Amino acid sequence: MLPADVPLAHLNPSLLLLLLLQLLPPATSFFPNIWSLLAAPGSVTHQDLTEEAALNVTLQLFLEQPPPGRPPLRLEDFLGHTLLADDLFAAYFGPGSPSRRFRAALGEVSRANAAQDFLPTSRNDPDLHFDAERLGQGRTRLVGALREALVAARALDHTLARQRLGAALHALQDFYSHSNWVELGQQQPHPHLLWPRQELRSLAQVDDPTCSDCEELSCPGNLLGFTLLTSGYFGTHPSKPPGKCSHGGRFDQSSSQPPRGGINKDSTSPGFSPHHMLHLQAAKLALLASIQALSLLRNRLGDRGFSRLLDISPASSLSFVLDTTGSMGEEINAAKIQARHIVEQRRGSPMEPVHYILVPFHDPGFGPVFTTSDPDSFWQQLNEIHALGGGDEPEMCLSALELALLHTPPLSDIFVFTDASPKDAFLTNRVESLTQERRCRVTFLVTEDPSRVQGRARREVLSPLRFEPYEAVALASGGEVIFTKDQHIQDVAAVVGDSMADLVTLPLEPPVVVSGRPLVFSVDALLQRVTVRIHGEVSSFWIRNPAGVSQGQEEGEGPLGHTRRFGQFWIVTISDPPQTGTWEILVTAESTPRVRVQAQTSLDFLFYFGIPVEDGPHPGLYPLTQPVAGLQTQLLVEVTGLGSRGNPGAPLPHFSHVVLRGVPEGAELGRVPLEPTGPLERGFLAASLPSALLSTAGPFSLELIGRDGEGQSLHRAAPQPCTVVPVLLELSGSPGFLAPGSKAQLSLRIASFSGPQDLDLRTSVKPSFALTSNLSRVRLEPNETAWGRLWLEIPDSAAPDSVVMVTVTATGPEASPVPPTHAFLRLLVLAPTPQDPLAAPAHSSGPILTSTSPASTSVTQGRAGGGLVGKPCWGTVGGVLLLLGLASW
Repeated sequence: MLPADVPLAHLNPSLLLLLLLQLLPPATSFFPNIWSLLAAPGSVTHQDLTEEAALNVTLQLFLEQPPPGRPPLRLEDFLGHTLLADDLFAAYFGPGSPSRRFRAALGEVSRANAAQDFLPTSRNDPDLHFDAERLGQGRTRLVGALREALVAARALDHTLARQRLGAALHALQDFYSHSNWVELGQQQPHPHLLWPRQELRSLAQVDDPTCSDCEELSCPGNLLGFTLLTSGYFGTHPSKPPGKCSHGGRFDQSSSQPPRGGINKDSTSPGFSPHHMLHLQAAKLALLASIQALSLLRNRLGDRGFSRLLDISPASSLSFVLDTTGSMGEEINAAKIQARHIVEQRRGSPMEPVHYILVPFHDPGFGPVFTTSDPDSFWQQLNEIHALGGGDEPEMCLSALELALLHTPPLSDIFVFTDASPKDAFLTNRVESLTQERRCRVTFLVTEDPSRVQGRARREVLSPLRFEPYEAVALASGGEVIFTKDQHIQDVAAVVGDSMADLVTLPLEPPVVVSGRPLVFSVDALLQRVTVRIHGEVSSFWIRNPAGVSQGQEEGEGPLGHTRRFGQFWIVTISDPPQTGTWEILVTAESTPRVRVQAQTSLDFLFYFGIPVEDGPHPGLYPLTQPVAGLQTQLLVEVTGLGSRGNPGAPLPHFSHVVLRGVPEGAELGRVPLEPTGPLERGFLAASLPSALLSTAGPFSLELIGRDGEGQSLHRAAPQPCTVVPVLLELSGSPGFLAPGSKAQLSLRIASFSGPQDLDLRTSVKPSFALTSNLSRVRLEPNETAWGRLWLEIPDSAAPDSVVMVTVTATGPEASPVPPTHAFLRLLVLAPTPQDPLAAPAHSSGPILTSTSPASTSVTQGRAGGGLVGKPCWGTVGGVLLLLGLASW
């Protein structure tokens, strides 16, 4: 392993070669983000540095830990190429191994990094950016954020760990751009920034002049001839003392006060960075320092823990929510059988789940949540669950599902086994939003059987609409509700294993069954294991391939594949390789059946939203989880699995536009052309959403349209629908140490950009700590903003190193069709005087991180609680391209 404290001169020669490869000029290596391309071409951004460092450390891990059953990786195979996540996964796990979750995890870290420039509690704090000569304070905050990342990772809250890691890397990278370390001629990262027991020496004092006056945009000689370490002042807080350097650039008010000019190296543009000529040198040192920090975390977490932190695996998590009432014996057994099958089949393989989550529920209780990375522990816990008790039919299903969502990693599948409707249906909308914030797909396996009289009391006539909350959650998450009976549940539960294979759902046209009209879907050469699932009161159906060959509902082997039937549930597995082209399905049924087509492929995509912002310390792209009504919004797409090195001579797939459809009816709302951003092999695309779509709140889906290298059609659908939300809702935590017995102040912002809004505000917190607010109702006119404060009390009994989730919900009048808007915020509770978990082992000479730091901070918006993320500071005017609207930092 690469020790975090080894000087760069002593690094492994192979790693140095790799670093030199990655430190090529930006035109051939670093990926400038969408906004830096416009205003500061060639700039290296925080996003670039963070992802390059993570890829370097991941490759180092792969080089040192050969994959089981595959030849070891060779460094020389990666020289001369841009290092890509898809290539790393293909080389280590095998061709076609999906890197989607890994790239999403990198995006979380990168966005948390960039958020430091936009969060109201961090953007103007000099301690978080090594500004205003607050170098000692900056190091304290840096190592505190790294400690929080480690604590959260050990607590298996990897979303919070990535958020704190991003904040730490931002500060670390800012040091090399905002201080004069580069100007002092240093060729290696500062040896003591990650070693707080070593004193930071040779610091400029308050009465030491550091800069001369500079009237030009470019100020190469404005630093006075001294050997002391300094950094520039930004803005007016704190004010710049006489003789001190400014940060500089057009957004820095202090740079107009003598001595004018500045010393930042954020970008290649003299209009934003007076020391732009040293930008690449600063970027090089910042990258090396970021590699050291990530290697430190790898050292403390171990390879397995570090891999979980960055989701360095093609496998999904396994998450079960189980009804444990007396009538659930068959369902619980089915869950056990599926779990055992998955564990045994995938143990030791790249597709072995890296997280296991189990949440039981009944009435009136639910939980506790059990989470582990050990399959044997999971199996033991699951095996101890038995169907006991009973009661009236409704159960606390959605409460248990909410708990599972809080602990399940993003981009995962969650399976709910129950035979009862929810007693807590009031949670429906919040759970919908949480599924979209986590981007998790929820599948309900419901063995609702009206004829059953044993095990569960029927105290009243039950409405046939009682399962609608499950339908709503499934629709919002991209999942489904499957109704079956006890005798079929073990067979139907096979969808668990199928979903764990990381299947994509293929779009249907039309998206729902229409009597007498066939459903159409497209199969391309990159798809395999195509499966058609039909369930409902079906009289007959047939499937037809592009050559006109058909297969009906008869069970067994047919001309197109194998058909199985379990009651009212059919599974048709198409034989590989499926014929490419347009396929049709025609279903005849008494009611409206459900049809879903899935396939396995590495070619998929992630998507995010954002709006350009030109005020604040740095302009950039302001990301949103969901678009906000009245705001012109950018759609950003990241295509995964392009396979640039699988066949180097072959042309890459090309994607031309996205189709927007209303949900659930499927009416086309528009076609938006896509423009490539950056090198094609990275798969970044951008578009502007049409104003008509953003005029009213409502759900819509995204379909990505393109062609492969041979000109054949490619068609992918986003797993979850999106929602245009009525207001922007942001929740952030104030700086300060969260400890048992403390009280934290949170900040709330609500902004409307469309029609007048009358909103009621509700708050909740898990665990159930005391939470008060000074704002419970607000009326907003168009382009009006309201601010509020919340106070969270952490009791003395709170467990140290635990996570608190705060939720704020804004709802319209009772009869209003406008959907509620949610904001989610994660906070980490730390012991006031902990034994430092980052302390180096006794045999190690590595850095010892002992400092505490402020609580995690988050800004969220939208129905799914999207994060407020800004442009990476290195690009100064750059925007974030990888924009996943996270709920919390």
